[in-house]
Amino acid sequence: MSRRAVPQPAKLLASVIYGDEGRFADACGLFAERIGRVERVSGRFPFDFTDYYAREMGAPLVRRFVVAADPVARDALAAVKEAAERIEAELAVGGHRTVNVDPGLLTEENFILATGKNYSHRVYLRDGVFADLTLVYERGAYRALPWTYPDYASDAVRAFLAEIRSAYRESRGRGAEGIPCG
Repeated sequence: MSRRAVPQPAKLLASVIYGDEGRFADACGLFAERIGRVERVSGRFPFDFTDYYAREMGAPLVRRFVVAADPVARDALAAVKEAAERIEAELAVGGHRTVNVDPGLLTEENFILATGKNYSHRVYLRDGVFADLTLVYERGAYRALPWTYPDYASDAVRAFLAEIRSAYRESRGRGAEGIPCG
């Protein structure tokens, strides 16, 4: 018989897609204020695998990851998605988003994104939020799945997430320092 147990907390991070550095700074600051202290901000990843957001947000677009300092309970993902959507709405101009903020949970075994879109491999959480199993960690690396978005399947993004995983494993039990966004 299995025995239920609450899993270890996860590392919370958000992908922020944007075209204007000022809007990114605003989104990062709101993330720190409303969701969690920021421990790390990634470098820029070109967002050129799709033009999905170009009509709404313009082009060229880039992605940066904002990594929260404090781990979160895994059942916090839906609430964080709702907070991210409020940030997007607050920074919108003329009804168009200027940032896309997609939160995710990074664990030793996988990386899960929150989404409002249902699909066969997504699990419903609550309030219209689904969990999307995006990457799995096996044989020393995050591996893409058949449905993983190409940008998340890229070597650069998977390597960055592996760095975060490694740092998180090393820091367990120690408090992380917050940093300013920018």
